[in-house]
Parts: sequence; structure tokens; C-alpha cells
Amino acid sequence: MALNVVGGVYREYCVHPRWNDIYGSAGRAAMAIANMGTDVVLHSYMGQHAIDVFEERAAWLEGFSTMPTKVDGIVAFRYLYDLDVPVISGVPDVEYPPLQVDADKVVRFGMLEGDAVVNADWAVYDPQNVRKGKPFGANGSRANHLALVMNSWEAGHMAGMPGEHPSMTAPALAHQQGAEVVVVKMGPHGAFVWTATGTTQVPAFRTGHVWKVGSGDCFVAHFANEWMHNGKSPAEAALIASRATAYYVETQGLITPVQLNDYAPQAIGLSVGYRAGEVRQVYLAGPFFDLSQVWMVEQARNVLQEMGLKVFSPYHDIGLGEADDVVAKDLEAIHASHLVMAIADGFDPGTVYEIGYARALGKPVVVYSERHKGEGLKMMEGSECTICNDFTTAIYSTLWEAVAL
Repeated sequence: MALNVVGGVYREYCVHPRWNDIYGSAGRAAMAIANMGTDVVLHSYMGQHAIDVFEERAAWLEGFSTMPTKVDGIVAFRYLYDLDVPVISGVPDVEYPPLQVDADKVVRFGMLEGDAVVNADWAVYDPQNVRKGKPFGANGSRANHLALVMNSWEAGHMAGMPGEHPSMTAPALAHQQGAEVVVVKMGPHGAFVWTATGTTQVPAFRTGHVWKVGSGDCFVAHFANEWMHNGKSPAEAALIASRATAYYVETQGLITPVQLNDYAPQAIGLSVGYRAGEVRQVYLAGPFFDLSQVWMVEQARNVLQEMGLKVFSPYHDIGLGEADDVVAKDLEAIHASHLVMAIADGFDPGTVYEIGYARALGKPVVVYSERHKGEGLKMMEGSECTICNDFTTAIYSTLWEAVAL
């Protein structure tokens, strides 16, 4: 029996690394499920171009079909880079009439341009919108067996308990929405799986490359496929979903059953101190002599702080000055930090010195450099720095190093 997926089909454009395609949450989830060999039907608002794109995909992907509701235009997400807050365009001034999906098993995503009323025996719901997410049944949707999937911020907001741990928000959401399963994604902590009979903490996995756009869609898709179609327990389904999502993040590809069987990423290790709530400090090394350099430092600092890390930035925390004014403070801050993230493009002498100084102290160093390779990075590679040629990968590598300390 087919899984039915309802939600947004959107254009996605990323400047760097370059990405330009039509997926959206529902489109990507439906493709991910079909790639696992499960029959799937995609329901969404689609313009003619999107219809053509997915009909072409259906022609080569067995068991994949679409039931589009035709509209003019398409909602588009534009990212400068894949961790950026997207600029969204094409959202209609007035929502389209709601889609109606009556089926045995349904995956429902929240949408920007409309809504979906679901009548199902089994359903998985991801509200998507962190500020205006609506409870599953608010629009008349019904399911005999309901699982909710969202991140910890969304869970706290929707439960009316912002900042609380999923052990508090998950049972509250289950009670409020009549769900028998609640899965709360927790970044490096993995996913918290709640059922009426117990809870499980499922790990997240470390990858050599990180592509963020659509990672949450893949998690929902694989959880739904394993829980509703393959009959796995919620904890088993979430663990498989976490592994499958790691594959997507690492390769930008959708995993197949054979690939999933062979794929064995390393679980992210969390130190006792980090689990106990100790904050890790990152020393952010990098030049800040022109606008582009300052912009990069600002971006890295903001994202790392949003991930819960304390960031010491010489630009922000010391400022410009002569050597006698700043160098001792810089080195003292490296001593006081747990690790270093270094923006190394251009091989600024001060940044290179800070990398070597930190390694001499035994501090982990994550080096981000897109321009330099091989011989230019020999000393850094040889001293066991983590080398990343992609900004998002460097950010996540820094986070993963930090939580292990």
C-alpha cells in the first residue's frame, strides 16, 4: 500500500555551494521514500513546470506518482549558503483552498501557500513553520495513529513551553494533539523519541561533508517509511532515519536500501561535561581587514552562537590595536578556549600563528579554507587539524569537536 505525502513543492536556489532545483519538503520526502522501494503518491500545489519536473522523475522512478493541484507560479527559497536564512518569494497573498487527502498512511508537512486536511489511519506530521505551526487537528485533520516530528525549538514553541527539554515538551504535545509518538530533533544530541511506554535517545551521526538544505525532510520521510510502512518501532524508525539523513547530508543524494545496509557513519560523541550543560568556548581565528573578511567572521560567530557555543572573536572581543595592545589578550583567549575554528583563506600570518599556537597547546583546530589545498595545508594536516573546504561543514565540524570535549 502506497504512502501519501502532502506538502510544499518549492524551488530551491543556493548561491554557494550552487544548487538550483525543484523539491520542497513534500517533493524531497516523496522522492526519498520512493528511493527506498515504497510506492508513494505526492500531493501538492504545483505550477506547470513543477508538474513537468515530477512527471519526468516519475517516469524513471518505479512506484512514484503525483496528484498535483495546479496553480500559477511557485514558491521559491533563495539561500546565499546552505545555513543561511532563506529569502522566500512567490507566496500568494491569499492561501489556496486546502488540499484533501483521504488515505491509509499519510505524511503531512506544513505549507506556506495553503494547507492540507488529512483523514488517515496512520499519519506523520511535521508542522514546518517554527512560529505559526498549527496542531495537526486544528484544520479538521484526523488520524488513528499519529506521530509528530519537529525540532526542539518548534516543540517548545508549539507546546507553549519554550526552552524546556523534550522530556517535558513531547508528552505535552502528545496530550494536546492526541499523538502516540513524538520525535524531537536535538541537533548533536540526536533525536528524543517519546511514546506512552517509554523514551529513547537516538544518536546523530558525524559526516565528512554537510549539506543542510532538506535534511529535515529526509528524516521525516525515512521515519514515516519505517514506522508506517515497514512496521518498525518508533525508536528503530528514528535510528534508521538518522542514518539515512546523515547519508543525504554527506552526499546530497537519496539513499537506497542497499546503500543504507552498507552505510555506517560514526555517532556524534557527547562528553560527560557537555551532557551536564557545560558550555564550550570556540576561539574564532581569522583576518578582519576588509568587509568580506569581517562578514565571514560575523557569519561564523553568529551561527556558532546559535548552536549554543560560546565564541571568543578577537574582532568583537578585543578589537583593533597595536601588537602590545592585542597579542597577549589573543593568546590568553586561546588558552581559555576549548578549541579553535580558523578561517584560513589568504593565509593571514596572524591566523596561521594562532593555529600553530593552539595545536602546540593540544587544542583541537578546525581549519576552513576553500582556496588552498594540498601543499599549502601540509602543516595543518600534519598537525591533525580538521580541514574543511566548505563553510557549513566547517561550522558543524567545530560543533562536533566541541561537544566531544
